[in-house]
Amino acid sequence: EVGEPFKEEKAVAKYLRFNCPTKSTNMMGHRVDYFIASKAVDCLLDSKWAKAKKGEEALFTTRESVVDYCNRLLKKQFFHRALKVMKMKPDKDTKKEKEKGKAESGKEEEKKSKKESGKDEKTKKEKEKKKDGEKEECKKDETPGTPKKKETKRKFKLEPHEDQVFLDGNEVYVWIYDPVHFKTFAMGLVLVIAVIAATLFPLWPAEMRVGVYYLSVGAGCFVASILLLAVARCILFLIIWLITGGRHHFWFLPNLTADVGFIDSFRPLYTHEYKGPKADLKKEEKSESKKQQKYDSEEKSDSEKKEDEDGKTEATRNSGTEGSGGERHSDTDSDRREDDRSQHSSGNGNDFEMITKEELEQQTDEEDCEEEEEEDTESRSSHEKS
Repeated sequence: EVGEPFKEEKAVAKYLRFNCPTKSTNMMGHRVDYFIASKAVDCLLDSKWAKAKKGEEALFTTRESVVDYCNRLLKKQFFHRALKVMKMKPDKDTKKEKEKGKAESGKEEEKKSKKESGKDEKTKKEKEKKKDGEKEECKKDETPGTPKKKETKRKFKLEPHEDQVFLDGNEVYVWIYDPVHFKTFAMGLVLVIAVIAATLFPLWPAEMRVGVYYLSVGAGCFVASILLLAVARCILFLIIWLITGGRHHFWFLPNLTADVGFIDSFRPLYTHEYKGPKADLKKEEKSESKKQQKYDSEEKSDSEKKEDEDGKTEATRNSGTEGSGGERHSDTDSDRREDDRSQHSSGNGNDFEMITKEELEQQTDEEDCEEEEEEDTESRSSHEKS
C-alpha cells in the first residue's frame, strides 16, 4: 500500500510542476499537461535540493538518485507514464491518393511524348542544358551551410502505458498533480475582497462615497471626451478633404485610436499631407536634382581621371627624355636617387624643376667664372689705388 505523500515530496513535486517545461495535448478526450523525463531530471539537479546544507547531505547527487525519487513520486500518483502513438491516415485515403497520382503521371507522360515528338533536336539540347544547370543548383543548395526546408510535424496522441516506471530518457509523463499557483491565488483573493467591498458600498462613510461618485463621474467624462474627439477628428478631416478637393489630408491627433501607449496616443498634435499637382512637381524636381548631382559627380570623376592620365603621360615623357640621353647620365646609384627625388618633387606639386646633370655642371662652371671675374676686378682696383 502506498501512503500519503510527505511535505518534502509535495514541495519537490510542486517545484517540478512549475519549473519543468511542459506541453499540453489531448488524452482520451481530456486536456492534459505532459513533460519529458530527461528534462525533469535536469530541473531537479539544478534545484536547491541538489545543494548540500550545513550538517545535511544533498537530496539529489546523481541522475540515478533523481530517478529513484521520481519513481517514489510516480507511485504516489503525482504523474503517470504515457505512450506516444502516431496518427496514421486511413488506408482508403492513401489508396485513392496513389491511384490519382498514377493517373495524373500517365496523362503527363502522354502529353510530354506528344510534345517531344513534334520538337526539334535543338530544343532537346536546350532542355538537357537546363536540367544540368538545375542539378548543379540543387547540389549547391545541398551544402551543409544552406538552410533546409521545414519538416512537417507528425501528429500523435497519448495513451496510458502498461509499465508504470520512471526512466531517464525521452519518455513522456502526464501530470496528475495540479496545485494552485501563488499568483492565481493572490489574484482571486483580491477579486473576492473587491466584490465584497462593492456590495458593502452603502455602509461606507459619507466622504468615501462622495469621493467614489466624483471619481466615477470624472472617468465617464474622460471616456466620453475621447469618443467625441475621435468623431470630431473624422468630421474635420472630411470637411477639409471636401473643401480642398482631396488635396489636403489633415488629421488632428492621428494616433488617438492607434495601438500605442496613453501618452503616445496624443503625439503628434496633428499631421498634414498635400497630395496635389504641386507635390508631383516637387517630386519631379527632387528626382531631377538628384540626377544632376549624380551627373556632376560622374563628370568630376571623369575630369579627375583625365588629370591623372595627363600626369602619367608627362611622367612617361620625362622618363623617355631621360632614357634618350643615356650617354649624358651616369648609371651610378647616387645619380638615380637624385633623379627619383626630382621626379617625386615634381609629382607632388612643389615649385622645383627637372635639372639634368649636364645643366647642373654648366651652372657650377658659370658660378666659378663669375667668382674669378670678381676677384680680377678687385685686384685691378687695388693696383690702381696704389
